[in-house]
Amino acid sequence: MKPFTRLDGLVAPLDRANVDTDAIIPKQFLKSIKRSGFGPNAFDEWRYLDRGEPGKPNHDRPLNPDFVLNQARYQGASVLLARENFGCGSSREHAPWALEDYGFRVIIAPSFADIFFNNCFKNGILPIVLPAETVDRLFRETAAVEGYALTVDLAGQTLTTPTGDVIPFEVDPERKHRLLNGLDDIGITLQYVDKVRAYEARRKGEAPWLFA
Repeated sequence: MKPFTRLDGLVAPLDRANVDTDAIIPKQFLKSIKRSGFGPNAFDEWRYLDRGEPGKPNHDRPLNPDFVLNQARYQGASVLLARENFGCGSSREHAPWALEDYGFRVIIAPSFADIFFNNCFKNGILPIVLPAETVDRLFRETAAVEGYALTVDLAGQTLTTPTGDVIPFEVDPERKHRLLNGLDDIGITLQYVDKVRAYEARRKGEAPWLFA
């Protein structure tokens, strides 16, 4: 997993509450477990005017001009600004896979669905919870200033606006450690590989029939 330390990212505003995981990545794309290649189909039903299918080329599909992520000013955004209860619905891990593959490394919202929130940390995305009034302010500023970007400092746990205002945020210390060091669940386990090997060697001596 790619470490997350500091990001200077263009902000894209998704002004919708209760965005569920089926909207983030529709069910027909759940057949693959490769973790990659889902970005072109993130928000598929809102992003395109036709229905997407696995294996269907996306480059010539008609785009929905009213969907915010299709607007030229938000191309290349890596910070997604959202409303309350983002990531609700089913617990599919494909949702953060799609958002990360699209290019988002940070999601800011007043609240998140619990399973989605946890899955973000496991896949290199930093979900930031801020008060609703602060999120409202960021929506207003993003709409007013083309090219609006935030500096996200995970070590310092701050957001810095283009005018230099600093907004602190909270993050669990263990999850912060994982993101800073690029550690998913497998990476955490591999930190103990010498102890695992020592245990296996000892068990082979104690109960060799288990390894026959």
